[in-house]
Amino acid sequence: MSMSTVLNPGDIDKALADCAGTFNHKKFFALSGLSKKTDAEIATVFNILDQDRSGFIEVDELKLFLQNFSATARALNDAETKEFLDAGDSDHDGKIGVDEFKCMVKA
Repeated sequence: MSMSTVLNPGDIDKALADCAGTFNHKKFFALSGLSKKTDAEIATVFNILDQDRSGFIEVDELKLFLQNFSATARALNDAETKEFLDAGDSDHDGKIGVDEFKCMVKA
């Protein structure tokens, strides 16, 4: 399944273009239209991001977050990845679960 089954490709392009220099997850979620999606749609996106099917998005998957939206997108740098993890990891276990992801997207 691809992100374009849940999100509008034009919105994805707009969000990716905006974060070419620096990544802000809240702005990305808004520009991509993800923050307006239902919990079920957000869970679908989470499942795409959870590449190893562990039930969590770990640091290595967060680093490649943008590449799930476009294969040519850049990887997040270490600081962006840490900030992204800190924003979503409410139980401080070093990974983001689906409920944490939903909360982060809707915040």
